Amino acid sequence: MNDFAPHEEHPDPLREIYHESFVENPAHGEFLVGRHTALLCIDLQYLDAAPGCGVFAEGNNHGVSPEGQKYYFDRLSNTVLPNVRRLQEAFRRRNLEVIHTRIQSLTQDGRDRGKGHKRLNLLAAPGSHEAEFLVEVAPQPDRDEIVINKTASGVFSSTNLHYVLKNMGIEALFVVGVYTNECVETTVRDACDLGYLVTVVEDCCATVTPELHNATLATLRDRYARVMTIGEVIQTVVNLIPAKTES
Repeated sequence: MNDFAPHEEHPDPLREIYHESFVENPAHGEFLVGRHTALLCIDLQYLDAAPGCGVFAEGNNHGVSPEGQKYYFDRLSNTVLPNVRRLQEAFRRRNLEVIHTRIQSLTQDGRDRGKGHKRLNLLAAPGSHEAEFLVEVAPQPDRDEIVINKTASGVFSSTNLHYVLKNMGIEALFVVGVYTNECVETTVRDACDLGYLVTVVEDCCATVTPELHNATLATLRDRYARVMTIGEVIQTVVNLIPAKTES
């Protein structure tokens, strides 16, 4: 019997096949136990994830209504940032890679940026406040965590991340960050196409409206990635890998 009854109006005849490939694939667990899995934290920086800064600085033409900003920053403060920090700590205690991406140009004037970022006038210069990570979820210097700087929506198309991950034997990614429907989605689709098994942690991501967030997850779910909650991910990690003993 088919357990995946299609929606009456929009049947999905391929759902079961994709579900077996991306959700029930036993390699998710194998890669985690073998430490071939990394946590990828996307763009949790002052440029696009802090009120009154960067994109959301007074006078910037960001196009997000006051209601949209309130929704976005409330979700970040109350849900996403605490959850990301919790997930980071779970990975760190098990010696799993925590990798951070951010928007940052190579030059102060941003002449090296992707054309899309130039058209959007999106710039986070080296050493700028906009390029800094939010304190709550910043890389830990004493852990030598990898930071990848990018100047486009997708990190794979604009950096050497794929090369770095392959050098470290990473085959699966848990993805968190902002915006769900932009940099997160682009990265997830690219990662899937490159052969990674991807898990999106839905309550560790945010964008400026719940509709955009939910629509993106509906598109990615069981097609390009597993979609899980922080509770489900923590339970999976805890059950498969014991935390290291602190000396």
